[in-house]
Amino acid sequence: MGKEAQVIESGKAVMGLEFGSTRIKAVLIDEDYKVIAQGNHDWENRLKNGIWTYSEDDIWEGLRSAYADLARDVKEKYGVVLKKVASMGFSAMMHGYLAFGREDNLLVPFRTWRNSITGQAAEETTNAFQYNIPERWSIAHIYQAILNKEPHVKHVKFCTTLAGFVHWKVTGEKVLGIGDASGMFPIDPKTKDYDKAKIAIFNNLLEEHKVPWKLEDILPKVLVAGEPAGRLTAEGAALIDPTGNLEAGIPLCPPEGDAGTGMVATNSVAKRTGNISAGTSIFGMVVLERELKKVHRELDLVTTPDGSLVAMVHANNCTSDINAWVDIFEEFTEAMGIEANKGKLFEVLFNKAMEGDTDCGGLLAYGHLSGENIMGTSEGRPMIVRSPESNFTLANFMRANISTAFAALKIGMDILVNEENVGIDSVLGHGGIFKTEGVAQSILAAAINADVSVMEGAGEGGPWGMALLAAYMNEKEEGEKLQTYLSNKVFANAKKTTVAPKLADVKGFEEFTKRYAEGISIEKAAIENLLQ
Repeated sequence: MGKEAQVIESGKAVMGLEFGSTRIKAVLIDEDYKVIAQGNHDWENRLKNGIWTYSEDDIWEGLRSAYADLARDVKEKYGVVLKKVASMGFSAMMHGYLAFGREDNLLVPFRTWRNSITGQAAEETTNAFQYNIPERWSIAHIYQAILNKEPHVKHVKFCTTLAGFVHWKVTGEKVLGIGDASGMFPIDPKTKDYDKAKIAIFNNLLEEHKVPWKLEDILPKVLVAGEPAGRLTAEGAALIDPTGNLEAGIPLCPPEGDAGTGMVATNSVAKRTGNISAGTSIFGMVVLERELKKVHRELDLVTTPDGSLVAMVHANNCTSDINAWVDIFEEFTEAMGIEANKGKLFEVLFNKAMEGDTDCGGLLAYGHLSGENIMGTSEGRPMIVRSPESNFTLANFMRANISTAFAALKIGMDILVNEENVGIDSVLGHGGIFKTEGVAQSILAAAINADVSVMEGAGEGGPWGMALLAAYMNEKEEGEKLQTYLSNKVFANAKKTTVAPKLADVKGFEEFTKRYAEGISIEKAAIENLLQ
């Protein structure tokens, strides 16, 4: 029996599972923190009655499918049956609204982070707290439901995130990792818990609206990385693995958000480090040395999984429209009778972008499948616009589509660096957009005018980051901080590539960003005149 098979059969492997926006992924890592097996399930949110959502069936069927795929991978590679692991953890896309009643029933369909329906609530809570509350945050969803006088509000007994929901159902514990919790409600970095002063402010609002509960009574308990968060129950094991092979009793670490797992997967939890996580949405995060001088609507304040304050620029749209265009090219190749592998298509088209003009030849692209908070749009209308004089080539077309994935992020990052004078020693990128070596990495370096590094395995960071948090809970020595554990054990010999920005590319991206910002009225006109 090989080493990996022995690790799995002896229950020493560690499992991380992440619910991304388009894929649920499960990974097993060995004692050297390497991925030795993985499973996937593709899913997609749907727009129902104006709400971006996933059903409860979507959640559980997706989890079972991803786990079954992982178990199948283990069996095929190593000839053993997956039954137990040393520890495990769940992560998921952050924010949104999952509200439950007295019978633990979901009161309204899951409202994901992608919804731009909480503008009034976000504005009013930001003013009340003097602290930026973005539209996607759970507290904005809670308060908007109150402002809307929705009948279910008086019945709310518990509110959590997607990761917190799954963790609760498989362990019975209503807890949340501090990073994920920081996207529900502001955190006090000194106490590493919800900000009590702001809870008091919100409870006064609840009294004004005659809501029959207190905020602290409906939020999950906050835990920091390394703390135990319960064990897998028999019912939970059956939810994940109906075959009955998965054993109960496995210890779980605190459930986390995808921002936190991105920080862990890029070793970006120490102060002055930053990472950019690019997927359906995109976050740029920098661990702060101090609090920001003023409130910026473009900047969130969240935390690392161990509770350090983080400034986050979050844009709702990143790769979705790029993926849609690659699907079109795939259809074209099939129509031509050419068999083209999807991965090869991405590689060819991305590399073609590097042949384009630095300013994308005058092309303007908006990959906005949904509203974009930084740009002040409530809905999405993906489009590409050009003038008769634009240099309309395949290279510029692809470069414009990749550039627009980073444009809203750049606007927020410029505020962080230029207005708040935040120091950044290193920036690491992760996510599928970086799989084609050097392409998105170079364009991002131009966008933020800073060196960008990508580690091996950059396309699969989130679930691996969750597995590392589960391993840290099991393995940490007394007093060992998360950043020390990651730097000295996990990333000691990590390989990475670093790309420095080129002056011509920086100037070209500035031109593209100016066009992007000035042209947003085109996007707004499309929202008004092109109905969904």
